Amino acid sequence: PGALPQPLTGMSVARQFLRVTKQYLPHVARLCLISTFLEDGVRMWFQWGEQRDYIDSTWGCGYLVASTFVLLNLLGQLTGCILVLSRNFVQHACFGLFGIIALQTIAYSILWDLKFLMRNLALGGGLLLLLAESRSEGKSMFAGVPTMRESSPKQYMQLGGRVLLVLMFMTLLHFDASFFSVSPARLAPAL
Repeated sequence: PGALPQPLTGMSVARQFLRVTKQYLPHVARLCLISTFLEDGVRMWFQWGEQRDYIDSTWGCGYLVASTFVLLNLLGQLTGCILVLSRNFVQHACFGLFGIIALQTIAYSILWDLKFLMRNLALGGGLLLLLAESRSEGKSMFAGVPTMRESSPKQYMQLGGRVLLVLMFMTLLHFDASFFSVSPARLAPAL
């Protein structure tokens, strides 16, 4: 008689899942970190006129300057995304995307809107994580696992990136303490 199969444990299922998906996870992670830039670039393509008109009316800069701004924004975001996903010139792409964040912060007056400012800081955090990953490739056989001898600039970039990414989730919190917002929150656990 043959040996009976061992029951699957949570750890064995996790190990099997990681073994199968290990080669795809870094690509999926990069896609998630730049997905906002990718979506924004594609949206600018389809809403070219609206974006151009908004910049023109907000800044009074004229049709040509507004069109140039939208084109620079669109090409900067899509080119940066392509470079990050293809793992070519990742550091240059990240710095270009940092520039896009700064440009949009000024052009769309995001600096005075706390929710959008926190989201932009979170985007910067994602870019910091991409920069840290690109600087560490090929230097350690345990990618992503911290070691005692690891360089501190990379660790600080990862820490900063992770802290800034938390800001994205903080924008989802609602700090409204009215009767109508607090009552459902207290009633939900009872249900």
